[in-house]
Amino acid sequence: MTQLYYQPVLQTLRPRPQNAVTLGWSWFDRAVVHQRGKSAYMVAADQIPADVMGNLTRARAPVATLSLDRPRIMGILNVTPDSFSDGGLFTDPKTAVAHALAMVDAGADILDIGGESTRPGAETIDVATEIARTAPVIEAIRAVTDVPISIDTRKAGVARAALDAGASLINDVAAMTYDPAMASVAALGKSPICLMHAQGDPATMQTDPAYENVLLDVYDFLAARIAQAQASGIARDMIVVDPGIGFGKMLGHNLTLLRGLSLFHGLGCALLLGASRKRFIGTLANAPLAHDRMAGSVAVALHGVAAGVHFLRVHDTIETHQAIRLQMAVTGGSVSDDD
Repeated sequence: MTQLYYQPVLQTLRPRPQNAVTLGWSWFDRAVVHQRGKSAYMVAADQIPADVMGNLTRARAPVATLSLDRPRIMGILNVTPDSFSDGGLFTDPKTAVAHALAMVDAGADILDIGGESTRPGAETIDVATEIARTAPVIEAIRAVTDVPISIDTRKAGVARAALDAGASLINDVAAMTYDPAMASVAALGKSPICLMHAQGDPATMQTDPAYENVLLDVYDFLAARIAQAQASGIARDMIVVDPGIGFGKMLGHNLTLLRGLSLFHGLGCALLLGASRKRFIGTLANAPLAHDRMAGSVAVALHGVAAGVHFLRVHDTIETHQAIRLQMAVTGGSVSDDD
């Protein structure tokens, strides 16, 4: 039997129909049905199967102490010499800590610390080097603020050292496929983990990536990785998923995934979007330099909010925070005094 995939058509404006179903800060009364090899079509919410509806509507538990009743900003801190946007800017620990605190003051709810560039064409570094870049910075940040910290790594040893240093979430761009030991690190450390889709490794991922159906292929990959994580002892409430914008995807792939973001709520996990300053924004906005892509990045972040994304991984924290606060206020989402 052909598998059907249900993408809720999310809205936020009020009043809402009596038969509307709540999903986060949004609601829906219809869904787009996708299937391989056939055209998509629309159905009413009451035609969505019970198991799918259960995943769509189940309350998302807090992640790294953060409630998911509103969009959360994940501020990017790369302590690398070669990241595509900010490589070399924060390799000094004091500078890194100062930037981390500035992002928190600007509205970041969680900080994502990365010690290995995963930009297209980047080469792999050894575990010891990555730990030396990240663990001291995490310790220094933890000494001055209790804001949650995420470690952006594919390597179990780096993740373990980061958790010991004070990190509280693992952000694995390889979804535990690069280092299978990552699952036990998360399970034993009782740490939430973000599983991201990527086709190929950073060195080769942009060399003619191909999909049968990028939206459904990414969905199925993430569903399989969730199952593997659960089999390894990681509860579904501890799993965040990320469709991996820009990781083994060309412009059309990225746009298809962005248009279909709300489909991923059917996985029953918190959802993260990381599109900040990426190449496709520069292509569409005629902005070849990464630091000129702030406006386009904020536009994509707001699209993510409308699609119910829980975490937005961004470079431009103050601009994204301001835009989200305004969007939530205008559309009727909740805005608290400490946002």
